[in-house]
Amino acid sequence: MTKPQSSPVFRISSETAWRELAVKAIKGADFAAKLVSRTADDIAIQPLYPKAPGHHTRPVRASLGDWRAVQRIDLPDADAASSQALEDLNNGASGLALVFVDAASARGFGLGAADEKTVAAALDGVMLDLVSLRLEAGRSAAEAARSVLALVRSQGLDLDSLRLDLGIDPFSILAAEGGRVAVVDAALDTAAALATSFGAEAKARILRADGRVFHDAGASEAQELAATIAAALAGLRGLEARGLPLEIARRRISFLLPADADEFLTIAKFRALRRLWARVEAACGLTPSPIQLDAETSFRMTTRHDPQVNMLRGTVAAFSAGLGGADSVTVLPFTAPLGLADASARRIARNTQSILLEESGLGHVFDPAAGAGGFEALTDALCEKAWAFFQQLERGGGLATALSSGWVAAEIRAVAEKRERDVRRRKLPITGTSEFPNLAEAPVDVLVPAAHAPPAADNPARLVSRRIAEPFEHLRDRADALAEATGRRPTVFLANLGKPASFSGRAGFAKGVFEASGIAAPMNDGFASLDELVAAARASGAAAACLCSSDEVYECETGHATYEGETLAEEAARRLTGAGLSHVVLAGRPGERETAYRHAGVEAFLYAGSDVLEYPARLLDRIEASK
Repeated sequence: MTKPQSSPVFRISSETAWRELAVKAIKGADFAAKLVSRTADDIAIQPLYPKAPGHHTRPVRASLGDWRAVQRIDLPDADAASSQALEDLNNGASGLALVFVDAASARGFGLGAADEKTVAAALDGVMLDLVSLRLEAGRSAAEAARSVLALVRSQGLDLDSLRLDLGIDPFSILAAEGGRVAVVDAALDTAAALATSFGAEAKARILRADGRVFHDAGASEAQELAATIAAALAGLRGLEARGLPLEIARRRISFLLPADADEFLTIAKFRALRRLWARVEAACGLTPSPIQLDAETSFRMTTRHDPQVNMLRGTVAAFSAGLGGADSVTVLPFTAPLGLADASARRIARNTQSILLEESGLGHVFDPAAGAGGFEALTDALCEKAWAFFQQLERGGGLATALSSGWVAAEIRAVAEKRERDVRRRKLPITGTSEFPNLAEAPVDVLVPAAHAPPAADNPARLVSRRIAEPFEHLRDRADALAEATGRRPTVFLANLGKPASFSGRAGFAKGVFEASGIAAPMNDGFASLDELVAAARASGAAAACLCSSDEVYECETGHATYEGETLAEEAARRLTGAGLSHVVLAGRPGERETAYRHAGVEAFLYAGSDVLEYPARLLDRIEASK
C-alpha cells in the first residue's frame, strides 16, 4: 500500500520579510519612489496589501445578475437612428441612449430636434417595455422627455413599469457653457412637473447626476465623485422644495460615471459613489437603498492615432465598471474621437460587452472586490478625499454657485495641468500615441468625421472637454500636414555612436520621442567612423540629427590636438553642424558637460522624464517657417 504523500507546508511570511526582499530586488533604491504610485488625488497605491479585515461584501446593483449593455444612438437622421437602434437591440444590446445634438456628451452628433415626430421616428419599432431608454438631450431635455412620454401614452404602455431615464441634467449645461444658475431652477421646475406623471413605485428617473462633464475636463476621481453627489443632492433638495417627498424624490435621480482603463481606480470609484450617496441619504434621514448607477467608457482616454488600442481601453473600462457595480455600461466605439462610428465599430463595442457578460459571466459575481485589501483601501481613500471636496462645495453654497463662480473649473484645471505635464513627460504613457507610435498606420472608416472644436471662449468658469492624447495629436497633425504638402515626412537622423549595445537603448528612446510627434526617425546599425556618420547624415536630407549612445561613448576623448580634451559627442556635434545639419540634439542627460556640448552645437537634450514634446514642437516650428 502506497503511503499517502503529505501536503507541502508553506512557510508563513510577514510583510516585513517581503519588504526586505523587495528592497533587495530593487538594489537598495528608495522603496516609495520605485514601488509606490500616487493617484491624481495624491492617494498612495502600495505594491502589496493584506486581506481587508471584517465583512465587506455589500449590495452594488439593485438586483443580482448581468448589467445592461447600452448602446448610444447618435445618428442625426431619425429614420437612420431607428435602424441603428434595432440593429443594436437585435445583436446584444439591452438598452439605448438616445443622443441629441444639444447634449454636452453628444460631441457634435445626435438628433437635431426633440419634437414628438422626431422622437417617435427615432424609436420606431423599439419595444420600450422590453429595454431601458436613457435620454441625453442637454437644453432640449424637457422637450425630449415630453416627447417620449407622449410616445409611451400613444402605445398604451404602463408608464410606471418602464425603465426610463429622462436625463434632465442642468449641471452639465452649467459646467459646459459657464452659464447662469437660473438654468438649474428652470430644470428643477420641469423635473418636478414631470414627476407628477409617475406613481410612487415607478422605475423611471428624471434627474441625472452626471460625472462625465467633470471627468472630460480633467477632474480627479475624488473631484468627479464629489461633484456628482453634489449635483444629486442639489436635485434632491430641489425636488423636495417643489413638493416631492424625499423618499419619492431620491427615486427620480440617476447617476452616471465614466469608466477609464485604470482598473483599480475605476472599480474603487464606482464602489465609492454608492457608499458616498448612502451617507448623504442617511444624513437626510433616509434608509439607504440601491441607486441607479450607469457607466460609459471614458472619452478622455481615447486616441485618434492607433485607434485600435481604444478597443483594449474600452474593454478594461467596461470590465472595471461592471465589477464596480454599474447597472448599465455603454462602450464607446473605438473610432469615437475620429467621428461618427460606422456599423463595424458599433458591432465591436457591442461584442465587447457580450464577451464580458455571456462568455466570461462577470455579471454573476457579487461585489468581487469585497475584502481585497487594495480595493478596500482605495475605496476608503476615495471616499475620504471626495467627501472633503464635497464639503468644500457645500460650504461655498453648493455646486451651482461653485460652477458659476469658476471655482470648480479652477480646481479641476490644476489637476488637468498636472496630468498633462505627466503625459508630456511620459510618466503617464499612452500606448500607440506617446509610446509605440505607428507612423504607417492605415486610416479607419467613420460615417462622418469629427468637426474641429472651435476655440474655447474666454470664460474661466467653463469646463472644456479635452482628451489626454491631444498634445501629441496636435504635433502629429502638424507633421502630417507637412508630409502632405512636401511629399516627405519631417525626419530626424539618428547619429548612432559606437556599438549597438551602446546606442540601441537611447536610439530607441529618441525614435519613439520623435515619431510620437509625427517626425520620422529611421533606425540604423551605426557607423564605422565619424566620416561615414556625417556622410550618411548629409545624404539623409534630415531636418535634424540626434546623437545616440551611452555616456561612456559620449565622453571618450578623440585625441585630436586641435581640440584638446574634446569628447566624441562634441566632435560629432561639431562636424554635423559643419556639414549643414544646423539642429543637433543629444539623447541623454548632459551632466557636467552641458556647456561643452552646447558650445559644440548641441541645442537640446532628450532624456527620460523630460518634456518630450518641447523639442519636436520647436523643430516643427523651424521646418514650417522654412517652407
